[in-house]
Amino acid sequence: MSRSDRILADADAVLRRHSDRGQSLSTRARARRNAGLIRKVKYAFWAVLAIVLGSAVAGFVLPLGTTGVMIVMGVMIAALLLIALAPTESQVKTEALAQTELAALPLKTEIWLENQRKALPAPAVTLVDSIGVKLEILAPQLERLSEQEPAAQEVRRLLADHLPELVTGYQSIPAPLRREERNGRVPEKQLVEGLSVIDAEIGRMSESLARGDLDKLATQNRFLELKYQEAKELGA
Repeated sequence: MSRSDRILADADAVLRRHSDRGQSLSTRARARRNAGLIRKVKYAFWAVLAIVLGSAVAGFVLPLGTTGVMIVMGVMIAALLLIALAPTESQVKTEALAQTELAALPLKTEIWLENQRKALPAPAVTLVDSIGVKLEILAPQLERLSEQEPAAQEVRRLLADHLPELVTGYQSIPAPLRREERNGRVPEKQLVEGLSVIDAEIGRMSESLARGDLDKLATQNRFLELKYQEAKELGA
């Protein structure tokens, strides 16, 4: 086994350990929701503080009285309700995936997938979690990839076109028909098979990008070795 293959094997082992530790799509989604709740609490605190300070300043100019206090309380309650009703996590629409920058596409796809969980069968949800883990690994790799490169276009087609089309195509079928065989095919089974292919393809893309980075590093290292070996020979 070559050094590059060993590194790729180690990366695959890390991926499996992350999966075993429960670093799934739902786990990270909960973390994002918790972060969103904390932001809401902060917004609520600053909103109440701003209203109290504003009413205090206004009270120096013109006494508020009972009516003024009631207005302040009403404004405070309205502000808290608006903050409470605001989405904890940003929603990603299907059509928005195609407009997303490449580097942000894995996270947007992950959030979009999380929003589809309730409409998917249990075997598909398991694959969605696996896809989420691979998207987390793929994200930093795409930051170094140009939009014009063939690999980038391949990733975009898979995440912004093929994956959404598969899931929304399944969801468009009436629930009672999703487990019924038609022309020798069962929609639920087709969904699971399609997600399995996409899961494997994302893993292949990530390995391919990693292999490219390893080859580039090896080339740079070889260049440095030759350069400094030549310098030593000239100085001898």
